[in-house]
Amino acid sequence: MIPAFPDHILTTLKVLPETPGVYQYFDKENNLLYVGKAKNLKKRVSSYFTKEHGNNRLTLMVKKIVDIKTIKVETELDALLLENNLIKSLKPRYNVNLRDDKTYPWIIIKNERFPRIFYTRKKIKDGSEYFGPYANVKVMRNLLDFVRETFPLRNCSYDLKQENIDKGKFRPCLEYHIGHCKAPCVGFQKEEEYNADMKEIREIIKGDIHFAIKELTSQMKKKAEGLDFEKAEELKQRVEMLEAFQSKSTIVHPTITDTDVFNIVSDEKSGYITYFKVVNGTIVQSQTIELRKKLEETDEELLVFAMVELRGRYNSKSKEIILPFEPEIKLPDCEYYIPKIGDKKKLLDLCWRNSKEYKQEQDKQIAITDPERHVSRIMQQMMKDLRLTEEPRRIEGFDNSNIQGEHAVSAMPVFIDGKPAKKEYRHFNIKTVEGPDDFATMEEVILRRYSRVIEENQLMPQLIVIDGGKGQLSAAMNSLKKLNLVGKVAVIGIAKRLEEIYFPEDPIPLYLDKRSETLKVIQHIRDEAHRFGITHHRNKRSRETFKSELSEIKGISDKTAQKLLVELRSMQNIKEATLEQLTEVIGKAKAELVYNYFR
Repeated sequence: MIPAFPDHILTTLKVLPETPGVYQYFDKENNLLYVGKAKNLKKRVSSYFTKEHGNNRLTLMVKKIVDIKTIKVETELDALLLENNLIKSLKPRYNVNLRDDKTYPWIIIKNERFPRIFYTRKKIKDGSEYFGPYANVKVMRNLLDFVRETFPLRNCSYDLKQENIDKGKFRPCLEYHIGHCKAPCVGFQKEEEYNADMKEIREIIKGDIHFAIKELTSQMKKKAEGLDFEKAEELKQRVEMLEAFQSKSTIVHPTITDTDVFNIVSDEKSGYITYFKVVNGTIVQSQTIELRKKLEETDEELLVFAMVELRGRYNSKSKEIILPFEPEIKLPDCEYYIPKIGDKKKLLDLCWRNSKEYKQEQDKQIAITDPERHVSRIMQQMMKDLRLTEEPRRIEGFDNSNIQGEHAVSAMPVFIDGKPAKKEYRHFNIKTVEGPDDFATMEEVILRRYSRVIEENQLMPQLIVIDGGKGQLSAAMNSLKKLNLVGKVAVIGIAKRLEEIYFPEDPIPLYLDKRSETLKVIQHIRDEAHRFGITHHRNKRSRETFKSELSEIKGISDKTAQKLLVELRSMQNIKEATLEQLTEVIGKAKAELVYNYFR
């Protein structure tokens, strides 16, 4: 049922323009609730108030809205950029949350004569050049170390105006004497030569090492032709260092020149977006961010937000963007590519794997710091994957075990919150089935188990997992129908060969991603059922064998044989026991019978 809204809200909706823009929702305390973009403000904003919402959080937000403000813009792209800026600056309660609390470092080339190069975490508008940011600090440090080893640059903070140099205010320092600087402070290095080095350094930092190698090689040849062999040798060493550094970079393909790559992995709570900056076949920048969902945002919405955020952060002007799908909003002066095969597809897959690994790392941290959130996330994912109506907090599995119909048993492992609850495990000795009839065995076990659950008012599981395909699942359903439990508890079957998931009354199986957490939990339940069943079956078979051998002794009953096995644990121990040990267990008369039999 759509709630009633104040008259001024309804009036506002009537006069909204049918143009691109940004809308903002406020509550009664004038707190900003949400910022959104729209191709058509009137249609988009009205949709919040004229239809029911399946999302409880969205319904709650709409009930809180008491004021609407809009900003008209020329294009949908302008709306996207404005929305992105407002979300970052105002942090509305119901918008996606960029989980990025780190201050990443930048490489700075200082705006000064004979500019210095170093890293900083503060970006200020002083005319200096900033490169980055660098999500991987180690990569940045390695790059800076390489530049300093390859090019002799100053690292002092002297004001190297020409008048100060002419007045002789400075003297060469230790850096000059060990070859790390050419002492421009005393005029030993000309500004033109220093700036030529800085030109090469800029290209290296941008990732265009190929250009730097080409320029240095050209200079080296000119110096050699001019018989300046000492300088030519110095340039040759730089070229070799650049080539060695380039060989350690992540090479994708030399034909992929100036390209941005984005890919996304998402779950119920967050989207994880990885960004690659590729220059001349080399990944020169890489970062993954997490966007926390608030109102069930789609992958497209999250990806577009991340594209704008990360391209702005890295000041990217790439005209080619590789994506997993094509967003509706088109960035200006850019071409989208959605590759299906080839090197670009491999690059896109690499980007996806980075997102996946980042998500897994975050999940591991959450599992340690916030176990309940970790469990809740897995339960939500299982609900979604297995079409459940509630979280499978308690799961019971079943597996049968027998050899040619002999010693038939069934095992029932129990998982609570996705983990084994071994104190809850049960096993069943089959009573009514003769011969190797797996379907009839499953019917008996399910009927016995849930008859008792109902009679004793025990906890009913949210999910039952049957080890087997359609036949075993149908047998289990026959018993649940007799107990009137169909529709009250979810049931699935898992077939071993291809890990198919079967649902009742559905002939087409579900194939889950082999890496999915849902499948891993189900496989763990199945494996536990198998392990627990085999162990019980083996123990039962051993007991039957031992009892049969002891029962051949005249005067020894099955009850006495069982007592010996419980106390002495194995047939070998019974055979090797002294008369005194046997007497302590079954009395002197029977002990003598057993002792003499084995001797």
